[in-house]
Amino acid sequence: MRLVRNPKPVMMASPFRAGVCASLRASVHWVPANERASGPTRAERGGRAPASSRVGESEGEALGMIMTTEHATTRVPAMRRFDSVVSEVIVETPDTITAVLDVGEPVTYRAGQYVTIDPHQFPALGSVTRYLEHVKGRPEPPRAYSMCSAPHEEGVAITIKEEVYDGQMAYPPLISGFLVHQTRVGDRMAVVGFAGAYVLAEDIDADHILHLCAGSGSVPNVSMVKDSLRRHPSLRHTFVYSNKTWQDVIFRNELTRLRRAHPDNLHVIHMLTREAAVSSGDEDVRSGRVSLEVLNSVLEREPRSLIYACGPAVSVWEKRAHAAKGTTPPPRFLETMQSYLATLGMPRDRIKIEAFG
Repeated sequence: MRLVRNPKPVMMASPFRAGVCASLRASVHWVPANERASGPTRAERGGRAPASSRVGESEGEALGMIMTTEHATTRVPAMRRFDSVVSEVIVETPDTITAVLDVGEPVTYRAGQYVTIDPHQFPALGSVTRYLEHVKGRPEPPRAYSMCSAPHEEGVAITIKEEVYDGQMAYPPLISGFLVHQTRVGDRMAVVGFAGAYVLAEDIDADHILHLCAGSGSVPNVSMVKDSLRRHPSLRHTFVYSNKTWQDVIFRNELTRLRRAHPDNLHVIHMLTREAAVSSGDEDVRSGRVSLEVLNSVLEREPRSLIYACGPAVSVWEKRAHAAKGTTPPPRFLETMQSYLATLGMPRDRIKIEAFG
């Protein structure tokens, strides 16, 4: 269902939430992703590309995302600036949108890569940006967002999840809340891309890909799944996706459509950590965290697998803070997955990692 939102003033809980109100438009078309009517998505028609990399905006993240891809051999091409126009804004969840960008020309990139967005281009964030630069004593860097679009789809789509100040961060997030709540169709947005080595190899030495994702870590992996289903018809995928609740699942309907369109090639397992397993037709929805037993059941069935894992990880700043106290930070999603895979004897060169701090 497509909604038209009339402009109205936006009340800010704090001056950091989104800076100041963006200029208002006469009308804005928003597509709630989890409420769309049945039928092919724009992505499946070649128009929508889902890709939102969760942006981490905590202190020190030079690109808004920490990428720690292991055994990456992909050459990264020179980055280019594209002066894009927002052609569609899709509401994925209450705190996550996908912005489909018209970059004005055909582009070439690989599924799983990202673009960067410089906060200095947004006048509405000017005062907050200058204040944070004054306090930090350094310029605010661009933030990185993975593309959820696949290379064969029309347009470049990035998915943005709002990061909220939690009282533990050294500084409040600058740009993600602004982009989630203020991005409108027709907005101009400069992006720089394309880069990143968290991609599928051209020649895949595997029968099966196990995707381990949490939250907005699904973004680059959804891009890879869509691309691979088109280019590697014999390759199988299992998409294990951890979220707090069913309403937090980004790309929920799209994953369902892809699975139904490719029942022999894609299996999706939803893990809900703060909600009992919901009854949802033919969906595989389970309660609890991604466990060693879940991974073992998949890998026993698919021994010739590659692992692509993307989600929250302990940041370098958390490690430094704990080191100063003589303590060890508790593991987050990716540390836990790596530990499980090591227990199962998965060789490190079969595991690719992209971490958000």
